[in-house]
Amino acid sequence: MTLEFFNSPLCLPGRDCSFVAAARRIIANMAASTKPTSPSRRKPSATPAGVPSEPSGPFLRFYHTEGLRKKTLSLLRTLEQAEDPCAHRDDLADIVVELTISGMDYYFMRPLKLAKAGFIVQQSANLGLAGVQQVMGSVIRNIIGRMEGPQLLSVCGSIRQLML
Repeated sequence: MTLEFFNSPLCLPGRDCSFVAAARRIIANMAASTKPTSPSRRKPSATPAGVPSEPSGPFLRFYHTEGLRKKTLSLLRTLEQAEDPCAHRDDLADIVVELTISGMDYYFMRPLKLAKAGFIVQQSANLGLAGVQQVMGSVIRNIIGRMEGPQLLSVCGSIRQLML
């Protein structure tokens, strides 16, 4: 997704469009910092790649479909066994976006439906989430698209830990 997308009219007059300005800044900063750092200049991570630290406090998890679970586990297995994990960046980004959308639906839209919020409220929430999902999807794809093998494996480890 390019900056031209964010220059198009995404909001109606009188609406809060601050997310568009924030997205423009994020995308512009990401575009400005495309130069990869050499391995010798990178800071070492606190934990080895692919080994997430154990959670120490309370947490929330959500339920997703069995199909998404199978798809996620299959991709994680493929990426973890690949000689070049970077070849699967796009697929990992797609799964992260799908999981994010599923989580937003579970934590936000599902409670609205259970609360029997009115049709207008639910449609407004759907419209707002659609905008958030477009921006987040673009950011997620840009970030994961720049990751190296150990970083991708670390993301896989984090996803696996959340799926326990």
